[in-house]
Amino acid sequence: MNADVLIVGAGVTGAAIARELSRYKLRILLLEKEAEPAFGVSKSNSGIIHAGTQNSPASVKGWLCVEGNRLMREEIAADLGLNFVQCGQLIVIFDLADLPELEKIREEGEELGVKGLELKDRAWLNANEPNLGPEVKAALLVPSAGIISPYRFVYALVENAVKNGAELKTSRKVSAIRPLEGGGFEVVAGGEVFRTRFLVNAAGLYADELSALAGAPTFKITPRKGEEYLLDKKREHIVNRIIFPLPSKTSKGILIIKTSDGNPMIGPTAHDTPDKEDLSTSDEGLAEVLAGARRMAPSISKSDIIAYFSGLRPVSGKDFIIRHEDSVPGLINAAGIQSPGLTSAPAIAVMVAGILKEHGLGLEPKEEFHRLRPRPVHLFQVPLDETRRLIGKNPAYGDIVCRCELVSAQEIREALKRGARTLDGVKFRTRAQAGRCHGGFCTTRIMKIMQEELGFPVTAVTKRGPGSELIKDERK
Repeated sequence: MNADVLIVGAGVTGAAIARELSRYKLRILLLEKEAEPAFGVSKSNSGIIHAGTQNSPASVKGWLCVEGNRLMREEIAADLGLNFVQCGQLIVIFDLADLPELEKIREEGEELGVKGLELKDRAWLNANEPNLGPEVKAALLVPSAGIISPYRFVYALVENAVKNGAELKTSRKVSAIRPLEGGGFEVVAGGEVFRTRFLVNAAGLYADELSALAGAPTFKITPRKGEEYLLDKKREHIVNRIIFPLPSKTSKGILIIKTSDGNPMIGPTAHDTPDKEDLSTSDEGLAEVLAGARRMAPSISKSDIIAYFSGLRPVSGKDFIIRHEDSVPGLINAAGIQSPGLTSAPAIAVMVAGILKEHGLGLEPKEEFHRLRPRPVHLFQVPLDETRRLIGKNPAYGDIVCRCELVSAQEIREALKRGARTLDGVKFRTRAQAGRCHGGFCTTRIMKIMQEELGFPVTAVTKRGPGSELIKDERK
């Protein structure tokens, strides 16, 4: 056996499971089909750490969300050096006749264990959220909600899991799964063959296909597209909290989202699509998002938008699928992990570890588990005095490569040392290329640093893996 547990999918769910299992004396193998972790569903996540409201107390996801929120606030953020901002959220209504709906959300949230829920009137909103429009009549305050960088959350989980002995292999798309006599699986991925006692399916949009490949075609994933729009950092203080409307049956609605990096976002839409690769945006989506956001904050303008993107949520029914497939002993599915999957991931990981234990995996704690990860330096998050101190110790912190987002050459080198191998990998870790110019000034400089640090030619530099090279070698 190459592994005791092989996890397919290095998004936030798979990464959290790998980190949780790395506490124990186990051989953990994490496979990812993309060039880097977080390049699938997780890359388009809004970065909200939900409190647990807007989930039924009868749902698995509701309880996992509340526990995931607690773990983030009390353990994960500090242990992994993450910039978690507990800004809180407001669920707003446009008609006082909807107050009973807010009351119901509060009651269900309190049943789940969400603390500090309070109804707020227009006078309170005027004092605390002055940019909300006149159509907003009242709101439910949810103080335990917060924001985080979804990419850096995934990278932190993976880095910590690897530090504790887990092995990550990227560009390993699973093409075959065969049960072994006596138990376990043979997994063919990226031309290599791996053997494992247990197989954990955290393959996101492709979890249904992977489960069927293993012999358990028990569910179907339907992609649900969400278009989102990133605003200029100059609108950072348009709201002080995450702003939600009343949720619908299929979505939490069009939101105004604070981000941990400063740029507000608006969106997402929620429309099912048959295409698991459809990441297009549309005029209709833009109009829908602008209308929804401007109803809450009328000063938002189309000219504020600096980036358009969309993501696909892996939907399979109303709840998460987290279970051992009894028809295929040793297969654990962690599928249909849509919102609030990012928040729930640490709690999902604990649940999966428990399921593995129930089905025969010994969980013997290691003598030493390295739970702490030093917080990476991001100049845009540190005060000027600290920046001066860093430059005094290492002048490379004063060599600014990305002017839009204030990213230094040293930060880019550190990102490469931590595992970035693509331009998107650098962007997600540092924010270089994420500003209004979209890398117009810094991309060539980043490529030069990648050449120096990684030792490969400029023609091998890609945006997000093979097939996305920026410079063509005409000699080939």
